[in-house]
Amino acid sequence: MNVSNLVIADNVTCGYHHNQQILKDVSFKVKEGEFLGIIGPNGSGKSTLLRAASGCLKPAFGSVLYKGSNLYDIPHHQIAKDFAFVAQDTVFSFSFTAWEVVLMGRIPYLARMQQETSRDFQIARESMQLTDTLQFLNRQVNELSAGERQMTIIAKALAQDPKVLFLDEPTSHLDIGHQVQILNLLNELNRKKNITVIIVLHDLNLASEFCNRVLLVDNGYIFKAGSPEEVLTYQNIEEVYKTLVWVNKNPISGHPHILLINKRN
Repeated sequence: MNVSNLVIADNVTCGYHHNQQILKDVSFKVKEGEFLGIIGPNGSGKSTLLRAASGCLKPAFGSVLYKGSNLYDIPHHQIAKDFAFVAQDTVFSFSFTAWEVVLMGRIPYLARMQQETSRDFQIARESMQLTDTLQFLNRQVNELSAGERQMTIIAKALAQDPKVLFLDEPTSHLDIGHQVQILNLLNELNRKKNITVIIVLHDLNLASEFCNRVLLVDNGYIFKAGSPEEVLTYQNIEEVYKTLVWVNKNPISGHPHILLINKRN
């Protein structure tokens, strides 16, 4: 195996019921240090693909490899150190402070009944500094705004010190300011710490600006994979999303920029 291929999905078929497979014979590779975006219409299989790649959903057929080994042969405690998963939104049944939530990211490094060490506290604090969440360290997490809570969850993920960060539409309920804040942070972590980022995004323009490679998923299959320039063409978008668009270049970044077309015009 090419050592740069960190995660390999090989002919993966999976879903949530035996008679309802969402992904169908999907294969793809993720290189170490890549910022990979997963896009596609609602119900196309984006989140299922992310869950399969992260080990949250075991394939019915096919395999997922991590560093050349079958993902499900690797001990859970090791995967918990290497992989961190950020859902769209996280609801807590109990009242935790933001600090307590971030400290949960250190659990994979603790032995049974072991208390956190000074190093665990240091890493948690650094994670909160990176995400600008130290300001509400002692606030109850369920009292935070959606943006503040999502940044806290990302801080918890960073406290795991992961090699791969999986995110399922982390910006879907956030205003544009928080969207850019989160993606700028992920971009910085990707470049400076070589954290591999695999992220599901609804916004095609955000995927274009921040991802160096994109998987376009449609009806359980990968319709197209490649750079934003290769994937985000008006032909591909119109065929998969069934809507008219105009694609030009962002005048500042040079990346594809998608504009919707009103059919009445």
